[in-house]
Amino acid sequence: MGLPRKSKELPKVRRREPARSFGLSPESLRTLRALKTPRLIQRFVDGLTYQYADTAWSPERVLRERKGHCMEGALLAAAALRVSGHPPLLMDLEAVRDDDHVVALYREHGLWGGIAKSNFAGLRFRAPVYRTLRELAVSYFEDYYNLRGERTLRAYSQPVNLTRLDGQHWMTAEEDVWCVPELLIEARHYPLFPHKVARALPRLDRRSFEAGLHGRVEHRETGDEGMGAPLLPVSTRRGRLRGSRSR
Repeated sequence: MGLPRKSKELPKVRRREPARSFGLSPESLRTLRALKTPRLIQRFVDGLTYQYADTAWSPERVLRERKGHCMEGALLAAAALRVSGHPPLLMDLEAVRDDDHVVALYREHGLWGGIAKSNFAGLRFRAPVYRTLRELAVSYFEDYYNLRGERTLRAYSQPVNLTRLDGQHWMTAEEDVWCVPELLIEARHYPLFPHKVARALPRLDRRSFEAGLHGRVEHRETGDEGMGAPLLPVSTRRGRLRGSRSR
């Protein structure tokens, strides 16, 4: 009597989980999925028309209009990173006599990098070579100045995870998502150096000043002092993060 024949079992097929759409339109989702690397995301963000406006558009709105300012560019970058599997993290850079700046964060091999939209050439992409967020923030210091040539960067925030705002539809809302700057304002901030150091900082030399303005989009009104905003009274940090008061 022969041995019983071993039944052939079909190999188990691991079902692939359907990719999340995050509520984005099919066209927007396709666009973000095509941005598979931080460098591609930065290139796309750079291609958006820089706008001076008191707005806080969601990534869905920015993709439709194809324009945005600093914070809106960072939001789109965070959305693209999320679609690629990264957490949607932002960092606020806090300034004096100037506008705040917002950077989308990513990590590769345990090192930090950044993606940002700015009217100043040196305040955009950072390769992932920074061991700490402080190192990353400091890398923006020399390029962070106002139109008086003053070096204005003073502090950076802890990472802000935008999944906390999923209930407010920060990725897809048609109305302005002011919840994002509110969350950035509330985040804990860390000074880059003591006040006595800040008081002794020299102004930027003319050559460096002009280099940072390469490609700058001028506002139709004159007299703008910050990185991408008309000269307005700065009474609170809220004003520097809302809409056009960001770099």
